[in-house]
Amino acid sequence: MPRVESGLEVLVRRRPALLRGQRVALLTHQASVDSRYEHAVTLIRELRGVRVRRLLAPEHGLWGAPQDHIWIDGTRDPATGLPVWSLYGSRREPTPAMLRGIDTVVVDLQDVGSRYYTFIWTMALAMRACARSGVRVVVLDRPNPLGGALIEGNVADPTFASFVGLYPLAIRHGLTIGEVAGYLNERHAIGCRLTVVPMRGWRRAMDWEDTGLPWVPPSPNMPTLDTALVYPGGCLIEGTNLSEGRGTTRPFEWIGAAYLDAQKYAAALERERLPGVCYEFERRRMPIDILCGTDAIRKAIERGTPLPAIERAWQRDLDRWKRLRAGYLLY
Repeated sequence: MPRVESGLEVLVRRRPALLRGQRVALLTHQASVDSRYEHAVTLIRELRGVRVRRLLAPEHGLWGAPQDHIWIDGTRDPATGLPVWSLYGSRREPTPAMLRGIDTVVVDLQDVGSRYYTFIWTMALAMRACARSGVRVVVLDRPNPLGGALIEGNVADPTFASFVGLYPLAIRHGLTIGEVAGYLNERHAIGCRLTVVPMRGWRRAMDWEDTGLPWVPPSPNMPTLDTALVYPGGCLIEGTNLSEGRGTTRPFEWIGAAYLDAQKYAAALERERLPGVCYEFERRRMPIDILCGTDAIRKAIERGTPLPAIERAWQRDLDRWKRLRAGYLLY
């Protein structure tokens, strides 16, 4: 039996009255399931006195088929007949029309614990829209597959804010999606009427396997827990002129390029005695700068700065962010 109850299961089993009498829009995707693989749409629609009016979908759509950067149009869910409004198309936050006639937006998304994974930012934009429209937000918490104890990476510079980092967080932030919601709502003054439904039984040091919950890929190139574990570092390859392995059986674990001599490249990495690799970029704001949330890391790499020195450079900001984060931990 699962050792952890997700926020979805806590809502359904222990707090069903939370949504009673509410007209609901559900921000969800294919990984929004309970321990028996029952989907959030089905479970919440079955709650007494709850009217699910529409569904909201993040990047990759409601059922996780489109690849990254593919815009998604609105549609209708064939299983339920409910309208599905896309938050990864011409608009990335709910419009007043999407929220019309809605009392509560329920967010149930499986995150992977890295700053540049977009689901937390879709949630943040939805929270901002709900704050303007006076709509309540209920976030159903789920485990961070990277755990909640280890925090790594730089804290993003706000001047590099983007959809892979709207607000400053560490790359590996060690927060659950519910904790992210509470942190952003107060610390960055989003100011929506927020309720987080916490999990039962989750502990910060838990690996995903310890939870007993099933792993459902939250996006097309996040097939396994191994992918999630390497993603905080592997995703940065997107910002270079190498491929990060999307479309292969091991995305973010395999890297390469058509012009690359694999043997020479492997030998060069071996000589560098990782961690720490020096390589050139074009002289402009590079995709890796957006992912890192700063251009300082790329410039340090280009200067040949050793990795320990690069890490030391962001440590003061990271320590300060850890202190800010501490007040928003639920577990």
